[in-house]
Amino acid sequence: MTLWNGSFPFYPGANACFPFDTSWAVIVSIFLSLLATFIIILPGIRGRGRLFWFLRVVMGLFVGAVVLTIQFTRDWETGWVTANTSYKSFSHALVNVDIGLHIGLAGVNVTLVGNPVHQLNETISYNEHFAWSFDADYDHRYDEGLEKGLPSPILYVAEKFTSQSPCGVHRQYRISSHYASLTLWMAFCTWLVSILLFSMPILLYGGYMLLLTAALMLFSLLFFFTARSTAKCPIRFGTAALKTDYGGSFWLTLVTGLLCLLLGLGVIIFNSVQPEKLKLVFNLDEGKGEEEEGWDKPYLPAEPRSSAQDVLMVPVGELCEVTATQE
Repeated sequence: MTLWNGSFPFYPGANACFPFDTSWAVIVSIFLSLLATFIIILPGIRGRGRLFWFLRVVMGLFVGAVVLTIQFTRDWETGWVTANTSYKSFSHALVNVDIGLHIGLAGVNVTLVGNPVHQLNETISYNEHFAWSFDADYDHRYDEGLEKGLPSPILYVAEKFTSQSPCGVHRQYRISSHYASLTLWMAFCTWLVSILLFSMPILLYGGYMLLLTAALMLFSLLFFFTARSTAKCPIRFGTAALKTDYGGSFWLTLVTGLLCLLLGLGVIIFNSVQPEKLKLVFNLDEGKGEEEEGWDKPYLPAEPRSSAQDVLMVPVGELCEVTATQE
């Protein structure tokens, strides 16, 4: 078969793309812009409350950015293997490649990178995404890959997650990912409510919302854990086996959830044990605190002041003597 521009006719070119959804790059850029804005106005805050204010801003933006970003990342579960395998169907030519599997909440990413990249007169650098979100059809995307003539290692890995595969992991991963994504969206909403409560400030209920945010994030990990705990078919390339483990997004979600848990518990405990120090952290001065406490006290009508207290008390005998003298 003749070559066309260095590749076979039914392989017009490698589909090399970013190994992540660019949506998360946009989200991170927005939160970094907000952080830069707060840093600019930081010198306008006077006193020792400046440090506490900056820490609150950094913590709040970090939690919000993580909760929103991990919805679009593709490294909740990852795995790599280096193997000598066939590159194309109906071909006995072997290539040495790195094969990667990256599972996210929206689907599966399969990467294929040659060692070296240029082999068999073409560039071996592929990154294919197979989505299983609500508006996507995983099996249809896999059929498109067959029609395009994607390399055999990519199709072999992607076939393990189809609904028709005897492995039977498609339904577990798809449903678990949907529930995990739903709980993370709920966690993002509770995070917004906590920011609003802390700014009002209603510190105690803000701590409760942080606890709810932490609980939802940990529940999302539990949903994804149920999918990964199911038995999976072995993915083997000759003597090499592709094994996966929890990725960066999973551990980042766990750390952020535990951070929200500690912060929420800290706010609740300090609010009951040492409320004055908690007000110091949130830049609430004593005058404002006294004013807030005044709203909680019931107002009673003032008691009439007796004018008898202002009258000079004189014995009755002396008063009679004064009256007789005047006469």
